Amino acid sequence: MDHRANLLERTGDIRDLIAATRRIAVLGIKTERQASQPAFYVPRYMHRTGFDVVPVPVYYPEVTEILGEPVYRRLADVPGPVDLVNVFRRPTDIEAHLDDMLAARPAAVWFQSGIRHDAVAETLARAGIKVVQDRCLMVEHRALARRPGTS
Repeated sequence: MDHRANLLERTGDIRDLIAATRRIAVLGIKTERQASQPAFYVPRYMHRTGFDVVPVPVYYPEVTEILGEPVYRRLADVPGPVDLVNVFRRPTDIEAHLDDMLAARPAAVWFQSGIRHDAVAETLARAGIKVVQDRCLMVEHRALARRPGTS
């Protein structure tokens, strides 16, 4: 299969990905103290709408829980399958997480709005992992909930 099929851009493909997602590991999640930042309020929204959110903060070594869920320090340490890794990291910091993302073997990786890393996306896609870049998961979820039949 051509790896480019794993680089999702079409609304229908993104809708299908969100529909198949139940468990989201959030790499770079912020804490409740940063509630006004997207790296907290996007995962909180997803958690409140019924998704299982697994916090994987990069900072805050003293924090053991976010959104009432236990914190993991690496994606590969998250027990059980992960449907989607939602990434809140600067593009320049993403490559440092590539091995961890590959070791975790999620079905998909989602780079939030403003985040693109084509080389990492290609590596993930070649490994059979679906990739969405430069889109907000919360915005897409809300839009697709309002327009279930669009593609």
